[in-house]
Amino acid sequence: MLTKPAATDLSRRERQIMDVVYRLGKAAVSDVLERIPDPPSYSAVRALMRILEEKGHLRHEQDGPRYLYLPMVPRESARTNALTHMVRTFFGGSTEAAVAALLDPDNHKLSDAELDRISDLIEQARVQGR
Repeated sequence: MLTKPAATDLSRRERQIMDVVYRLGKAAVSDVLERIPDPPSYSAVRALMRILEEKGHLRHEQDGPRYLYLPMVPRESARTNALTHMVRTFFGGSTEAAVAALLDPDNHKLSDAELDRISDLIEQARVQGR
């Protein structure tokens, strides 16, 4: 039985690699090396990407002499899973506490347009009975 890979089973380096792959849509080892902080050797990144493939996070396709790696989990699903994990871990499962932290004016100021969109999303959730 196949299970979805969990983002929580990733090391810091593996998360950095996945961030690059999600940003680019597909990435070669050289693409990752250019975009992660304090990168290790080419062979270390290649090995980590192979491990991510074995864990079910990436797949590869041949592009001439190189491999291009693509995420196995769609970006939207990965985002939802990561956000759910963060809310559970840092806010005790409370969506209200997470939203309150995001709305804290000391962290950053939201524009009127952003606040209007958030208000519309809240109204949609109310109507849908969430």
